[in-house]
Amino acid sequence: MTEIPAASTEARKRIKTDQPHTARIWNYWLGGKDNYEVDQAAGDQIRTLHPGIGDYALADRQFLGRAVQYLAGERGIRQFLDIGTGLPTADNTHEVAQRIAPESRIVYVDNDPIVLAHAEALLTSTPEGRTDYLDEDLRNVDTILEQAAKTLDFSQPVALMLLGVVIFIEDDDEASGIVRRLMDRLPSGSHLALSHTITRPDMPDVDAAVAFWNEHGTPKLTQRTPEHIAGFFDGLELLEPGVVSCNRWRSDDSETDLPAEVAMFGGVGLKA
Repeated sequence: MTEIPAASTEARKRIKTDQPHTARIWNYWLGGKDNYEVDQAAGDQIRTLHPGIGDYALADRQFLGRAVQYLAGERGIRQFLDIGTGLPTADNTHEVAQRIAPESRIVYVDNDPIVLAHAEALLTSTPEGRTDYLDEDLRNVDTILEQAAKTLDFSQPVALMLLGVVIFIEDDDEASGIVRRLMDRLPSGSHLALSHTITRPDMPDVDAAVAFWNEHGTPKLTQRTPEHIAGFFDGLELLEPGVVSCNRWRSDDSETDLPAEVAMFGGVGLKA
């Protein structure tokens, strides 16, 4: 387990408490306590524009749990590279994976000082497994893989988790290129789990909420169509049920009731 108290102290100095921030608003919608009044105000305003937007956070979190459970339980994956970690909550990637396979290894990656300041909560592990945290930007593919190789064995399959993070890459070609470069470096048997906010003609209130956020908050968000999101899985075997609303990906009746669809879609693909 890696200890980073000095990094956490430095990270807290970089946190801006006078401007709403996506990670903290997400935390607020999930019922967490790692947020400020400015985040709560922005979150409430966004919910006024789109009352169901708080469901995205829950749906995405449920998708993470089901995807990791599926990958560890049914696909036998024992290594996870989770980029765009977000603030720690219940059932983080390592907790779900290590309940199934205690020897699982997880590397978390995020460049948000808010997340870094709370990263110790992500660095617990079973004695058999290991977790680590990298303070890096998604765009720095080579550095991420070089540093992650200290914990993960890239000769064995890895699950690349990109949940709600590619939305911060505005340029479509750059976004696709980053995903492709990461998957190209992973061996056969690796998987990609990806979720992304969508734009669709029948969900105009989502566009209004994102536009409000991009005017007032940080970092900026980019929406993409479901078809574009499916394109991130080009060259992979897209597993059933494909790219769908996160709350409908291999869900069951025991989970919290959510609308039939939310504007956060996700999928899982296999590198043959």
